[in-house]
Amino acid sequence: MSEMFEGKTAIVTGASRGIGSGIATTLADHGATVVINYRSSEQRATEVVEEIEADGGTAVAVQADVSDPADVEAMVEATVDQFGAVDILVNNAGMTKIGPAAELDLEDWRRVIDVDLTGVFIACQIAGRRMREQANGGAIVNIASMMGQMGYHMRAPYCSAKAGVINLTRTLAVEWAPDDISVNALAPGFIQTDITDQTQDSAGYTDEDIRRRTPMARFGTVEEMASCVTFLARGDTFVTGEVLRADGGWTSDAWRYHEGRV
Repeated sequence: MSEMFEGKTAIVTGASRGIGSGIATTLADHGATVVINYRSSEQRATEVVEEIEADGGTAVAVQADVSDPADVEAMVEATVDQFGAVDILVNNAGMTKIGPAAELDLEDWRRVIDVDLTGVFIACQIAGRRMREQANGGAIVNIASMMGQMGYHMRAPYCSAKAGVINLTRTLAVEWAPDDISVNALAPGFIQTDITDQTQDSAGYTDEDIRRRTPMARFGTVEEMASCVTFLARGDTFVTGEVLRADGGWTSDAWRYHEGRV
């Protein structure tokens, strides 16, 4: 265990599984006290806490719907009451709805926007206020997506929300730079998680499709995303308002599909 974040407290939203749990455990490995936020998966959140504690770290699970300001306020206040401060916020909670835009139900659109964009704003606003009051700086990392920088079929609400997260990140970075609060975003490509497996089934693409389309010829890993977040959360890099794309070269590749790759 390193001491990179020793004495720091981090809130990671949507941390009961996938990329979120990987980020939480990695921050804890580097010395941070971590708040594992979940909406409904209490058992999985508890398992993440137990994993961190088994490795000698400190973590608690806190239930909150990120689209509900009262829930987020209560989570931030509980964090401050128990640990004294909020130093790092990672906005990872998210969802998607796959389907043709022409047939998309408006309620499905609103729910994705509420969680993936409005939820990020709410958490940034409430935690950011606390960081400013603490006057010790802070770091916010918003999990966006490469799909926030490109169009992708059957993903209208998700792509729109993640594009909003990217520009929200830049705006907050400019506003809060005088308070020594860095605000950056990570834009993952296709990362191998159980959630990815579920969306593949509904969207009709295979592992081989992703491997052929990605210049690095594979999915990214949760551990790689956690390493990216660790860099962005450090707060000692003179980096703010940036979007770190971790997509294996997907959005840089003009060829789009590598038929002959083995």
